[in-house]
Amino acid sequence: MGKTIAEKILSKHSNNDAHAGDLVVADLDFVMGQDGTSPLAIRAFEEMGATEVFNKEKVVMVIDHSAPSPLEGVSALHHLMREFAKDKGIKLYDIGCGVCHQLVPEQGHVAPGNLVVGADSHTCSYGAINVFSTGAGSTDIAAAMASGKLWFKVPETIKYILNNKLAKGVYSKDLILYLIGKITADGATYKAVEFTGETIGNLSIDARFTISNMAIEMGAKAGLMEADDKTIEWVKKRNKTAFEPVSPDSDANYLEVIECDCSKIEPQIAKPHTVDNVSPISELEGTPIHQAFIGTCTNGRLEDFKIASQILAGKKINSDVRFIIAPASKDILLEATNMGYMQKLIEAGAALVTAGCGPCVGTHNGVPSDGENVISTANRNFKGRMGNSNASIYLGSPATVAASALTGKITDPRNYL
Repeated sequence: MGKTIAEKILSKHSNNDAHAGDLVVADLDFVMGQDGTSPLAIRAFEEMGATEVFNKEKVVMVIDHSAPSPLEGVSALHHLMREFAKDKGIKLYDIGCGVCHQLVPEQGHVAPGNLVVGADSHTCSYGAINVFSTGAGSTDIAAAMASGKLWFKVPETIKYILNNKLAKGVYSKDLILYLIGKITADGATYKAVEFTGETIGNLSIDARFTISNMAIEMGAKAGLMEADDKTIEWVKKRNKTAFEPVSPDSDANYLEVIECDCSKIEPQIAKPHTVDNVSPISELEGTPIHQAFIGTCTNGRLEDFKIASQILAGKKINSDVRFIIAPASKDILLEATNMGYMQKLIEAGAALVTAGCGPCVGTHNGVPSDGENVISTANRNFKGRMGNSNASIYLGSPATVAASALTGKITDPRNYL
């Protein structure tokens, strides 16, 4: 019997003939921590009696969730991370560098066929470039930093065959919201998911990251794609090491194979207060909004700001809307500025905040008031996600957010393309 991508990567990294359901101890290619979780990992690392990380080139920490620090207590945690990184000789991306899940692939830390863990649930993002990457708890991250190994239960795999091109005005965010709405938030719990088909082939790497990023929102352990020519070209510009892409065998055993005609999907909205509470935008048009947000590890990339700027160029957002934008990295901010996207968005009324997680995590920037509706490109809309459990968060594509900021209500972006 052949193997899935997940089975192949975990077999190679554990030196075992591993199949779904097996327990393996595997060698890691990279370990990442962010400021919401790294302090706990550092303390666990010290309690384990560890003195050095397993490889200084394969461990990084990122200050992105509360950046710049909004509180004295958070500043102390940031100081702890800076001192740990300095003492252990590892790379630390400080405030303004960007979101961990943008920086790790953008800065060339990972490549196809790698096995990666991060102290953040959306570490599954790197599956878009053929990496088995998954989130882990702080204690596991401590063990990973010290030993370069971690145990895994090899997951079963669900395969999506996504057919045909997305319609004009429909984006990868709409696609993944649609799929999550169908399978539900726990429909793929502890499974790997492989996204394949013509639809994926037609998407940019930016757009593919959006899909893999939200695999965790259907419960998945990893959201994997094969490495095609686009992937190889994108990675080689950033990572100069030799790597071996991994494809599934033709006779691989899947838990389920799901086919979808993606040409029929319209813009989608995830309604409060769960990500799988999804409806086509036609059912929600006219819902008033008070704040709009484009950014996060899901949709804070260059392509996202390009799309939004095309809708808002030469226009002004609704006077009753606060419109916040947060680039996913400093490099994206610079490039979007050079391309003129930022100027168009700011002239339209956007407020630019530091490259990083921005309002998504709800610790400082853009906390909504009681009873307000927010339209966001983030990946989660749980109660209190943006800092106020009495606000309501709707999720949509950057195009949907831009169009809604323009009108002051949830609006189909196809009206402005």
